Amino acid sequence: MSDALAPGLYLVATPIGNLGDITLRALEVLKAADRIACEDTRQTQKLLNHYGITTPTISYHEHNERDRAAKLIEELKQGSRIAVVSDAGMPGISDPGSVLVREAIAAGISVIPIPGANAALSALIASGLPTDEFHFIGFLPEKAGARRTRLEAIAEQPRDTAQAVIFYEAPHRIADTLADLEAVFGPALRVVAARELTKLHEEFLRGAVAEVRTRLTERDRIRGEFVLLIELSPHTNNPGAPGLVSETWETISDQVKRLQSEHNLDEKEALKRLAREQGKSKSELYRELQRERAKRK
Repeated sequence: MSDALAPGLYLVATPIGNLGDITLRALEVLKAADRIACEDTRQTQKLLNHYGITTPTISYHEHNERDRAAKLIEELKQGSRIAVVSDAGMPGISDPGSVLVREAIAAGISVIPIPGANAALSALIASGLPTDEFHFIGFLPEKAGARRTRLEAIAEQPRDTAQAVIFYEAPHRIADTLADLEAVFGPALRVVAARELTKLHEEFLRGAVAEVRTRLTERDRIRGEFVLLIELSPHTNNPGAPGLVSETWETISDQVKRLQSEHNLDEKEALKRLAREQGKSKSELYRELQRERAKRK
């Protein structure tokens, strides 16, 4: 097979949990390649050992991606056959790989995808949510303020049709992310939390965001990586409809100005009153107000 494998950069999908979820073609490429660039060589070595593959490996991760890409490009220019893998799934999808691909294309090197497992698509097809049109986000920001701002931006995007939006999330942040989704889109937002895909304890939690969040937080411990999906409907003039964004929806700034006008209040007092009405802290509303103003600059 080694002689039959043409020179180039091979993007090889690896299992996302079950070691059996790898294609015969992927195994052939990994065996025949001159080198395998891995997100984590230790993780990839488990897969290689399982299938008796002895191809040399080299680390290629987010911290050395740019420097290592230059070295790999030089090898590719000399006619090498290099396979790129992430710890699980498709390289370049919320994982290293895209930098090397761009540089390989710029250098005139062949880039060959070797398809296989992908967590986002696996979760989508079993979610029950719309599959005709979907939006993949990947990981949301870790910091609460930035995460809320990102979700608010998604809520404001115009949509003509219903669509699924797909996120990746870590177990220690899933409850906070669900709480943010509930705050931005409402408690009736339809969500699916897919956990431990293809593994022994694979699980799909489906329902309203408030319900799914309660079910998860009642557990002693939340385990496993998540694919989180939400269903967003087209924008509508029906204010307050679950999962929808209203064209007449008031921003925090709009509500503060309205209260100032109606009750002759200064901004501080208007914020305090609005916080009481919404059951939020004044500081939380103030942060939302500042984010709104920052986006308008």
